[in-house]
Amino acid sequence: MNPLLNFGFSRVAAASPELRVADCAFNANKIIEVIEQADKQRVEYLVLPELCITGYTCADLFMQRRLLDSALEALLAIAAKTADLSMVVIAGLPIDIRGRLYNCAAVIQSGSILGIVPKTCIPGYSEFYEPRWFAGAEELETTELRIGGAAIPIGSDLMFVCGENSNLAFGVEICEDLWVPIPPSSRLAQAGAVLLFNPSASNELVGKADYRRQLVSGQSASCVAGYVYAGCNTGESTTDVVFGGHSLIAENGQMLAESDRFTHESRITIADIDIPRLHYSRMAMGTFRGGRGGGDYREISFANPVPKSDYPRELAREVAANPFVPGNPLKRNERCQEILSIQTSGLMKRIRHIGTKQAVIGISGGLDSTLALLVAVRAMELLGRPASDVLAVTMPGFGTTNRTYDNAVGLIKALGASMMVVDIKAACLQHFADIGHDKDVHDLTYENVQARERTQILMDLANKNGGIVIGTGDLSELALGWCTYNGDHMSMYGVNSGIPKTLIKYVVQWYADHEADETASKFLYDIIDTGISPELLPPSPDGEIAQLTEDILGPYDVHDFYLYYMLRTGAPPAKILYLAQHAFGDRFTREQLVQWMRVFYSRFFTQQFKRSCLPDGPKVGTVSLSPRGDWRMPSDASASLWLREVEEL
Repeated sequence: MNPLLNFGFSRVAAASPELRVADCAFNANKIIEVIEQADKQRVEYLVLPELCITGYTCADLFMQRRLLDSALEALLAIAAKTADLSMVVIAGLPIDIRGRLYNCAAVIQSGSILGIVPKTCIPGYSEFYEPRWFAGAEELETTELRIGGAAIPIGSDLMFVCGENSNLAFGVEICEDLWVPIPPSSRLAQAGAVLLFNPSASNELVGKADYRRQLVSGQSASCVAGYVYAGCNTGESTTDVVFGGHSLIAENGQMLAESDRFTHESRITIADIDIPRLHYSRMAMGTFRGGRGGGDYREISFANPVPKSDYPRELAREVAANPFVPGNPLKRNERCQEILSIQTSGLMKRIRHIGTKQAVIGISGGLDSTLALLVAVRAMELLGRPASDVLAVTMPGFGTTNRTYDNAVGLIKALGASMMVVDIKAACLQHFADIGHDKDVHDLTYENVQARERTQILMDLANKNGGIVIGTGDLSELALGWCTYNGDHMSMYGVNSGIPKTLIKYVVQWYADHEADETASKFLYDIIDTGISPELLPPSPDGEIAQLTEDILGPYDVHDFYLYYMLRTGAPPAKILYLAQHAFGDRFTREQLVQWMRVFYSRFFTQQFKRSCLPDGPKVGTVSLSPRGDWRMPSDASASLWLREVEEL
């Protein structure tokens, strides 16, 4: 099985070949070398720079018949060299039609020229003089021209659609077309193009590379598409400007690959674009294709550019093991601060609206309740109220260890919140007696009695003191249903409901590093280092936590990965497993990943009833399980389709 083919990845490349201005034969040979190199790397779509056959900086030489004829000869030679290839190649050249010259991109496959796309927006400002030589696409007076004896469609209204898959389509715009308020690619995307190609000749200026990145990344996001941008290199004339050969590949706002600049030799930048992920994002975005779409386009059929030999097994894109957590520390810190601000603002609004006297929260000494406490204290401070308006209740039970208890008490005091200690063991023993449960049978009843006793205490204290109960459960627990129904499942405002477990520790760490004093930080760092546990079963003989959640369910790193790719990309189990193997490498075996995937899908489907009646809570990221907007699912939907695929892995 070829996973890249089955899972819908398209391998694209942006190349910047070595170039001599006005030497079409030399340029054609270098282009052919790049095509051969791309073929060895199993590229399906190769984009070359604007006017790469002649060079962009030919100036008045563009009007020389010798140059124009040589460019067409070179185009035919390049096309001939692709006769045995399935790769789609896009190369730029000038073409004269009925007394006007057009800056064009030729789309080539399997020895044939499929179509010619002329540039729409012709820049004539600053260092650009293109109107001196070129007409814009709107001045074109024909829809077809003959090259090498063949009739070739030409126009800015060409949409290239895969003959074997009508959902796989691409469009072409050229350089300046991207810089205008409504680029042609916007209309192409709305009409169905999922891949957008831009042969370009953008010169280098101080700071321009950053702006170029923003344009390409932003347009890929706006169009929910893969965007491939190929810039010409330093072989262009340096009479007045310098070109750096900047190539960029982006997918829906994410930069997948980028070339170095200012190199003289040919180079190629490659990435795998996830086509099904883009289609899923478009379907999920109800406003993406409002009305009829982007306009009327002539559809040009191309063959699915599947290489004749198998792909290399390595995926040409990064797959982060923690997709919810930015890998860049600076961005991660910025994300954590923003999350705290979202949580705090949400809670402040709720407190103001209700006019509550107190925020009541259960503190266990674990990560989730710690973050909720930090948010509650921050909210009170920003409201101009004392931290003591937060009532932090720690409720030791049968599984509470000295470490978590001491951390809970120490943190509450360090933050200045009001504290209450309520030992729940006697109440739980009485309840066991009331319902006829053997206290020595440590089953689900034994555990859930404690969870519900704690929630009852918090709710009654909130009623007694004119307060509200702040929920502590996180997004990962909600996905797996790892909460006690009407126990820790219930609150009056769940501040953590939009944050996955893998991200929570970083938010707590950010607070410890940037906002907490030395005393509070000491407790926060130890809480981060404590194993994740509900602490509902008795500790080990040496007083350590005996009930570790990840020993039961599997690592949260893996479950959060599955959650992200299921909800954010719509990927099926086999594709998620393939990506997980790529992301985690040797950390986990395939067998372990399949085992935990079975747990994930089973619990995700059977526990929907808990998510269907969630308390309010702020949405924080792109993945949310709120039944009031982001995730609506029948509580009794069958998991059979997904589990059947898992069993076949």
